[in-house]
Amino acid sequence: MLKFILPLVMLMKFKCWKSVQLGLFFLSFIFGLHCCYNFYMTSMSSMFGMDYISYIMIYLSLWIMSLIILSSQKVKVLKNFDYKFIVINLMLLFSLLVTFSSLDYLLFYISFEMSLIPTLILILGWGYQPERIQAGIYMLFYTLAFSLPLLSSLLYYFYINGSMIISLSQPVYMNNYMIVVWYFATIWAFLVKLPMYMFHLWLPKAHVEAPVAGSMILAGVLLKLGGYGLIRVMIVFQQIGKSFSWLWVTLGLLGGIFISFMCLRQIDIKSLIAYSSVAHMSLVLCGVMIFSSWGLNGGVIVMVGHGLCSSGLFCLANMMYERVGSRSLLIGKGLLSFMPSMSLWWFLLSVSNMASPPSLNLLGEINLIISVVMWDWMSMIGLSILSFFSAAYTLYMYSLSQHGVICNSLYACCSGKVQEYLVLFLHWVPLNILILNSNVVSCL
Repeated sequence: MLKFILPLVMLMKFKCWKSVQLGLFFLSFIFGLHCCYNFYMTSMSSMFGMDYISYIMIYLSLWIMSLIILSSQKVKVLKNFDYKFIVINLMLLFSLLVTFSSLDYLLFYISFEMSLIPTLILILGWGYQPERIQAGIYMLFYTLAFSLPLLSSLLYYFYINGSMIISLSQPVYMNNYMIVVWYFATIWAFLVKLPMYMFHLWLPKAHVEAPVAGSMILAGVLLKLGGYGLIRVMIVFQQIGKSFSWLWVTLGLLGGIFISFMCLRQIDIKSLIAYSSVAHMSLVLCGVMIFSSWGLNGGVIVMVGHGLCSSGLFCLANMMYERVGSRSLLIGKGLLSFMPSMSLWWFLLSVSNMASPPSLNLLGEINLIISVVMWDWMSMIGLSILSFFSAAYTLYMYSLSQHGVICNSLYACCSGKVQEYLVLFLHWVPLNILILNSNVVSCL
């Protein structure tokens, strides 16, 4: 793993924007050649290594960060601290690589928390509105408050197990109330990061105030830290985890339905996409918490599909904001006649967001629905409502933004640059081509 981490650190010395951009794409290409197809650890070095799930998450991080640098050209054109912007993004990518490739629970925790600092600097430094300070504080305190119990629980696990190496972790069998406290203290930080319904208030605020780079990395990779962390720590809590599966499935399905209703009331397009992320991740929570191979498989596939799709939608929302000057769906409507070529990409990414074929979201949601229905057939009611309303709010977003009368205050501008179409193309192609060989993203 050091052969991928060290070039990333060396890229921080380059002040040329194009060099960093080409370097990240080349690193993504080289990393793609080191594909591993099983659960065994590969590319092992001191404290670092990766199995199949780690490989998928690291590849997603490298790809999304490459597209972020490509889509944030406005920072370079306006010379808005462009070198510092690149360094902050590369530091964030470094923390993500260390998180996904760490073999030790303590190193995983440190790098998990370290990813918060560059994200906070991105929101505070390159955000749009004065409310970005409040959004940054929300994100900081939500994450820190629920992460401190995780640190104490990991240290306690080291005390009773004698090792914090993830691959050597063993299920814990205890029959007293302490195991329940320990269980909740461990998973709470990941549920906030996922985010689970009722602990999601930091996410829409952070998305709305963040620049396009912050929104893309938040939706593309940082939300996946929660799901990845749950997959890693639930090895320890198999016995107690099965007895609390009903709680997480109930919260996931009911929370996803409530969030879908909230999406239908949103006027801010970035807020709508952010809330839709919570609805998608609630289904991942159900799949991971019921301890089935179908659920794990579907959860990983939906995380990859949602990362690409949601990142592309935030990229589109930013393109609309740069031309219209507002994120409101009431002002930025009629884009079909204003930017006709871009409407095709709105359509393609919108239908992928509602899990239509041939997107990865469809494959992942089929696996998740099978796993949850196998766990309890009564959950079919909640799943059907959730699936229906996820299509409803996506159609609401597409129809309200593309149809209608153009606002009279708009000025003439181009329908889209080649570079913007390239970014959208590189989001959409992996999202719809990977289903042809589902073994690439499947854990079974």
